Amino acid sequence: MFGFIAHSILARMKMTGAEKMARDVLRDARLEADVIHKEAKLKAQDEVINAQKVFQQESRQQREELRALEERLNRRETNLERKVTMLDKKEEKIENELAKIKDQQDQLIRQKAELDHLMDEERKKIQEVAELSREDARALIMQRMEEEMQSEAGVLVRHMQDAARETAERKAREIITMAIERYAADQANEITTCTVHLPNDEMKGRIIGREGRNIRTLESETGVDILIDDTPEVVVISGFDPLRREVARIALERLISDGRIQPARIEEVVQKVKEELDEAIRHAGEEAIYELGLQSVDPELVRTVGRLKFRHSFAQNVLQHSMEMAHLMGMMASELDLDPTIAKRVGLFHDIGKALDHQIEGNHAIIGADLLRKHGEAPVVINAVAAHHGEVVPESLYATLASAADAITASRPGARSETTEIYLKRLVKLEEIATGFRGVEKSFAIQAGREIRVIIEPSKIDDNEAMQMARNIAKQIEADLQYPGQIKVTVIRETRCIEYAK
Repeated sequence: MFGFIAHSILARMKMTGAEKMARDVLRDARLEADVIHKEAKLKAQDEVINAQKVFQQESRQQREELRALEERLNRRETNLERKVTMLDKKEEKIENELAKIKDQQDQLIRQKAELDHLMDEERKKIQEVAELSREDARALIMQRMEEEMQSEAGVLVRHMQDAARETAERKAREIITMAIERYAADQANEITTCTVHLPNDEMKGRIIGREGRNIRTLESETGVDILIDDTPEVVVISGFDPLRREVARIALERLISDGRIQPARIEEVVQKVKEELDEAIRHAGEEAIYELGLQSVDPELVRTVGRLKFRHSFAQNVLQHSMEMAHLMGMMASELDLDPTIAKRVGLFHDIGKALDHQIEGNHAIIGADLLRKHGEAPVVINAVAAHHGEVVPESLYATLASAADAITASRPGARSETTEIYLKRLVKLEEIATGFRGVEKSFAIQAGREIRVIIEPSKIDDNEAMQMARNIAKQIEADLQYPGQIKVTVIRETRCIEYAK
């Protein structure tokens, strides 16, 4: 019994050990199966990834091949289109050439027909000549010679016209030079002030008067400024209107000579001097008309011409300038077989508008032409006066002569001078304006201040900036300077490349 129990226990223990071993084996098998499953899964994933890489690589290669193929096709298509275009152009060119050849053939056919026609006519003429009498043959020959001479005469006329154009300028210079040599006039430059000498310095106090009453009355009646300074025995009269300045000078001299200087006496003397100057103006106009030998001049025009004696333009007396111009135009008109009387009237009246330009707005040439038209002057004179500065279109040679004579009188030495100090200041100011811009190396004022040349550094300023700089300098000159005419601005940008061969 004990043995059976022991055997049972031993058997149970073996079964328990077997079951445990079986469970261990099963667990190991499961673990090994999991490992194998995971390895198989990872391997499958690697194979899938590799397959995807291969597929992508193959796809990329195929796309590149397709792209290259597409580019080749596009190039071929472009080449084909270019060749088709070239073929079309060649075809068009060939068609044009064929058309030209056809036109030439048609022209040759027409010329041949004309030649045949001319030969037939010549043949007929020869037959007619053979049957002509001596007089008829002579007439036919003379007719042909006349036709040939007319053709040669046309060629000769062209040559003569060319020769005339070549000598016209020389002849014009000779006429102008002769006129200048025959007429010589002094140029007297007036200024905007004049002086009145006093017998003693005590007279200054009398001119000023109590609390300045005398000098204020004199200035208000004459419209000028009376300057009394420390200069001994001298009083300065300042004013831009020469007529007012002359009235003030004469009135002050008479007051000093009379000794009675008071407001009432000043008004009386000034009024009397104005009346006398009105008479002097009329007398000056009459003298100018008489000296030039002109007839039938309206009295109002005579007075207006006399007023030019007290007008100045560019420091030039307008009446003296007009007289000189009238003489020059008369002499040049005589050389050109024109009417010297009309030329003198144009010369004398060309600046008559300057006597009224401070009263009427507008250009003095147009003002003068309107005044002449109002007083019945001839249309040729009116047009020449209006056109001597190019305001209207000239209708006769008198207008051209007026422009030339005006330029001659204005360019005579001393006619339109400016002081050396003002001239030098303008040159210095021109160079200062130019050198004030960035990149300017040097500047030179040349042509008597009519041109400024600016040299710039090429490393700092390019071509586009140089063009803009020229415009900016011109605008700055317009804003900062006052000058007659125009000033040319030249900006120079130079790049030099130097190398030495050794």
